[in-house]
Amino acid sequence: MEFLTLDNLFTLAMLTLLQAVLGFDNLLYISLESQRAPADKQQFVRRFGIALAMILRIGLLFLLVNVIELFQDPWFSINLTGVIEGTFTFHAVIVLLGGVFIMYTAVKEIWHMMQIRHLGAENRKPKSVASLIFWIVLMNLVFSFDSILSAIALTDVFWVMATAIFIGAALMIWLSDSVATFLEKNRMYEVLGLFILLIVGIMLLSEGGHLAHLTLFNNPINPMTKATFYFVITVLVLTDIVQSRYRKKLLAQRAAEDAAHA
Repeated sequence: MEFLTLDNLFTLAMLTLLQAVLGFDNLLYISLESQRAPADKQQFVRRFGIALAMILRIGLLFLLVNVIELFQDPWFSINLTGVIEGTFTFHAVIVLLGGVFIMYTAVKEIWHMMQIRHLGAENRKPKSVASLIFWIVLMNLVFSFDSILSAIALTDVFWVMATAIFIGAALMIWLSDSVATFLEKNRMYEVLGLFILLIVGIMLLSEGGHLAHLTLFNNPINPMTKATFYFVITVLVLTDIVQSRYRKKLLAQRAAEDAAHA
């Protein structure tokens, strides 16, 4: 068929890879947030939330393709010379608010963990299914802005972009249960996941500030590159692995010493 050209198929492969790479932080957020649902509803929350977000993401793609100028036009400006200056577009505002919310969520959950005095003593009230799905869909749309704008930059063929979104959502649904199960069985990695989310929030803030040409005390805000983002995550993961193994070694050594003195 004429629309199945080599160029379109190559672009589809590139966009699918882009969706998979950019979807990592979104998948982590969904896996952590779904744990707030009742146990028998967690899988439904993840799958339905991702599926609904996919439909809305395709709708957002259609909207952006047709009215992209409205998302790039300035909304308002702040000009406090020498303190804060910037021109905010709708895109910049959405990314900034998403970054603030992600950081708030991560800090709130980390603070909650620090307040737990006994393992198994968590008494957080489960959130409603509707509330969790709402936030999952909303944050999915926030995360989707960059991938959609990148897709528009690569091609103007709507079916290619929509198919890449569909494949990316299918991969997220397929992986979501595995990621959630891993975090549930390895609770110590939940802390690592929350700190990764915190970095995601910082990345979104830097990106939103860059989109708004924001300057603070005459210093321009530069976006965190994906290379820097993944480097920081790699360092966090390696640090967590080394610390876990060292802790196990210390516990084993202490147990051996206690046995020797017994």
